[in-house]
Amino acid sequence: MSRSFLKMNGLGNDFVVIETATQAFNPTAEDIRAIAKRGDGGIGCDQVIAIDPPRAPGASAYVRFWNSDGDEIGACGNGTRCVAWLLMESAGKDSVAFDTAGGRLSGQMAGDKRVTVDMGPPGLDWTQIPLAEEMNTERVELQVGPIDAPLVHTPGCVSMGNPHVVFFVDAPVSDAFAKGTGSLVEHHPLFPEGVNVGFAHIAARDHIHLKVWERGAGLTAACGTGACAAQVAAVRRGLTDRVATVEFESGSLVIEWREADGHVIMTGPVTMDYAGKLPEKVTA
Repeated sequence: MSRSFLKMNGLGNDFVVIETATQAFNPTAEDIRAIAKRGDGGIGCDQVIAIDPPRAPGASAYVRFWNSDGDEIGACGNGTRCVAWLLMESAGKDSVAFDTAGGRLSGQMAGDKRVTVDMGPPGLDWTQIPLAEEMNTERVELQVGPIDAPLVHTPGCVSMGNPHVVFFVDAPVSDAFAKGTGSLVEHHPLFPEGVNVGFAHIAARDHIHLKVWERGAGLTAACGTGACAAQVAAVRRGLTDRVATVEFESGSLVIEWREADGHVIMTGPVTMDYAGKLPEKVTA
């Protein structure tokens, strides 16, 4: 029997969401790739998300995320907003908490199909990213290009439940630059688990232009955890204030790195696209 899914997106970063309360979903990497493939029988998405029954008191669900290459990941910011909206809608509530491999997250309604999510505190120690060797994650010794004229250099590193490296650039970068440079850095030996690669242009103390090459997914329309990482990295360098708009070509998110408790707060839109059935070739 075919299993159902919901197709959702946050700023064009799109997801196949499977609720498992009434249908089992234990996919192989091949199953995920079949779902995520665009065209040729796949549904097409950047990430696949499973919403499972809760595993701990105080949570409404346990949520699993996979990148389109089949690897399971700890967090997905835009996907987290979609999940929070679904859980709140189904329960008729204005707030919700749920667990992930990256820890407990919570969400609140912030208007019509706008959601605020508490992404928890960032990981800033080199072991939390993780890096292959001890370094100051505010300014990492890494550059791409010629030694005397690097294309990008000295990024910041942040974990938002998944690893991020953020390069600060003088102007917004092209898709071609992000693909070429991001694909090189994603599997750099400094990052034993791979890394999401952000290119952040500081337009003002409350405004960042961002493009992200996502580990295992490639260049995506927007990346929620990438926006969080860029804001944290910028605040650490004194480049932005605690609250900033992070702008992608597809839209923007508002990110606050709260001083009081160190948590990162993300607010942005949620879009429900359609409901459907998983391809028969998915055996999970």
